[in-house]
Amino acid sequence: MKVLKEELFKDIPAGDEERVDMMLAKEREDFHKKIIVLDDDPTGVQTVNGIHVYTDWSEESIAAGFAEEQDMFFILTNSRAFSAQYTKEVHQTIAERVMAESKKTGREFMIISRSDSTLRGHYPLETETLCKTLEQESGKTIDGEVLMPFFKEGGRFTIGDVHYVQEGDYLVPAGETEFAKDKTFSYTKSNLAEYVEEKTKGAFKAAAVTCISLDDLRAVAVDKIVEQLMAVKDFNKVIVNAVDYVDVKVFAIAMIRAMKAGKTFMFRTAAAWTKVIGGVPDKALLTKEELVVPGNTNGGLIIIGSHVKKTTDQLAKLKELKDVKFIEFNHMLVLEPEKLEAELRRVVGDVEQAIENGQTVAVYTGRKRFDAGSEEESLRVSVKISEAITSIVSRLSIQPAFLIAKGGITSSDVGTKGLSVKRALVLGQVAPGIPVWKTGAESKFPGMSYIIFPGNVGAVTTLRDIVAKLEEK
Repeated sequence: MKVLKEELFKDIPAGDEERVDMMLAKEREDFHKKIIVLDDDPTGVQTVNGIHVYTDWSEESIAAGFAEEQDMFFILTNSRAFSAQYTKEVHQTIAERVMAESKKTGREFMIISRSDSTLRGHYPLETETLCKTLEQESGKTIDGEVLMPFFKEGGRFTIGDVHYVQEGDYLVPAGETEFAKDKTFSYTKSNLAEYVEEKTKGAFKAAAVTCISLDDLRAVAVDKIVEQLMAVKDFNKVIVNAVDYVDVKVFAIAMIRAMKAGKTFMFRTAAAWTKVIGGVPDKALLTKEELVVPGNTNGGLIIIGSHVKKTTDQLAKLKELKDVKFIEFNHMLVLEPEKLEAELRRVVGDVEQAIENGQTVAVYTGRKRFDAGSEEESLRVSVKISEAITSIVSRLSIQPAFLIAKGGITSSDVGTKGLSVKRALVLGQVAPGIPVWKTGAESKFPGMSYIIFPGNVGAVTTLRDIVAKLEEK
């Protein structure tokens, strides 16, 4: 049942952020683990800047990540678009290669499985696979797994162990949102301890989950939280309540102390944890001058593949911009190859003509959903649609002034297949929770700003406002 945000927040005491920042900085001084973030779609860099993303998990890429001066690097797996079996194979391979590189370099590491702040994804499969493989390769046990889906920029808060999604002035328990009804990754529980029991099919009971309370976090009760963490064993679960970054920072202090005392943890979190544990500084939102290549007078390109309601509403608002050309791509043709090819030729031709004339183009899939039957078939069709719309980018012969992709699977495919990016630098964010890559020298359009817009983030006007900013003369 939804509740007014201000009603739920009114009794939460203020946090002493200045004191907490000093404590965390001191704790981090001798904490030098390599932090490897496995991102199940490209939106996980939505809180960081100055960090590299690798779009494959080859031995070369993992070695390059370990060799960087930065403590943290991301590997884009895009596993939310994978079958369960392939997800398992990929995570086993990554764990083996990370362990091998760690042994070669002598560098200790920690792994964060960055996933959706609305709780969709291959859970618990991914972290279970990582845990088993790392334990086999190292001979050491992993004591526990931390779940922290808090993501302030997207309006995701955990209070009283219940995870909420903000909708306007209200907070809706995650299990009651459209995200919980996802055909591939559905769930019913909003209480995270119960969510763990549901998703692990009872292997981990809600009653056995360790809960880090907001009261203790706001009281900066670090010793008490460390004590809770030291008692965790057998890969049991820890859930973290959080409504602001100060809560994440207090938890980070306790976690670093527990790890220094010999405890090991796996992390299944949204994007807030990566920023805090990685010590990534704040950066102002990116300006038009930072995003558009100087001298490029072509139009921009917006690719919209996500079908969640928020995206559809944002597309409707985007249509208020009269200078943008809109092209609907008939995604229902993906199972008819000859008709699909003709449709793609039509779209690419129209896109190139508009961009060359300096007009920005938005290509969007029709809003009708495929009824594909089973979860696996539904995912397969989604991937086919994404591949089709991505091929529009790979066929372009003209570089747009900027490129925006809307939706997780879509933005991953556009980046890796459409633009052929192998290693990108995260420039920062164009709006809260909306990251920007600078494409690498190896890509189709080197040095271009690529804006990755999650399907479930932003206000109804955010997409329109970003495009309007980039279109300013």
